[in-house]
Amino acid sequence: MKELVLLIAKALVDNPDKIEVKEIVGEKATVVELKVADGDKGKIIGKEGRIIKAIRIIVNSASAKLDKRATVEVVE
Repeated sequence: MKELVLLIAKALVDNPDKIEVKEIVGEKATVVELKVADGDKGKIIGKEGRIIKAIRIIVNSASAKLDKRATVEVVE
């Protein structure tokens, strides 16, 4: 999931070298933390959160295919 989020985020932001993706694996679910430059946060979140919702849907679908659960969080 980490690679998927990194690939999507690099396509959206102006500073792809400042992206940090951290994966926290738990018993039931995996949390993917996405950290981007301050100027790129709006591009990741999108109007009314539409882009981050779409990223979460893609990651959730990909993880469901592997019989796992995953979620994406944008951290500051």
